[in-house]
Amino acid sequence: MGDHKDNGINIDPAFVRALAELLDDTGLSEIEVEDGARKIRVARTLTAAAAPVAYAAAPVAAPAAASAAAATAPAAPAAPSFADAVKSPMVGTVYLSPEPGAANFAAIGSAVKEGETILIIEAMKVMNPIVAPTSGTLKAVHVENSQPVEYDQPLFTIG
Repeated sequence: MGDHKDNGINIDPAFVRALAELLDDTGLSEIEVEDGARKIRVARTLTAAAAPVAYAAAPVAAPAAASAAAATAPAAPAAPSFADAVKSPMVGTVYLSPEPGAANFAAIGSAVKEGETILIIEAMKVMNPIVAPTSGTLKAVHVENSQPVEYDQPLFTIG
């Protein structure tokens, strides 16, 4: 009834709309579904918005004594290294607790065991537990609750 026939292929507009909504819900750029000889591909072009740039104020000339003290001050900390971080195996939304209002799976500084769930990534309405690959102490969590994540994005570090 709602099907359209074009070159022998029945196309259900409601199904195509549902696929398009799935793209919006998941942030994916395309999805393809095959059913026997039939294949439907829905894609969209993503435009990257320019990230806002923050500029630091221009430095002001300081007295000689203050600049001498600054010269002996320790160097600024280096950018964080994510070499040991567990990275996201998929695109999705991160949840640090099993349900809204519940305590997080693990807290920074707590001991975790290999195989213990540290967080969940929701992808296409499926909750995927992300577990500790080794036992140790949870050193850092590099994401926030309900934050969208990309593939290979650092999630947490266990030391």
